[in-house]
Amino acid sequence: MSADIGRAFPDPARAEVIESPCIGVCAMDWDHDICTGCGRTLEEIGDWAVMSADERREIMAELPERLSERPGGRNA
Repeated sequence: MSADIGRAFPDPARAEVIESPCIGVCAMDWDHDICTGCGRTLEEIGDWAVMSADERREIMAELPERLSERPGGRNA
């Protein structure tokens, strides 16, 4: 018997598209506590799907500066 019986799944056609800075290079820079790919903290990555669009935009505006503050930028 399937564990999905009686479970309601969201309609993919009505799903909200969530903009993300993720570039698929997930590696943490523990000296700066950010992902070297996107510049987000672990907390931001974990909360991303439940943040409001305004919260996500505010964080995304900060990411270029965060990444540039790393010695060597994103590629260090």
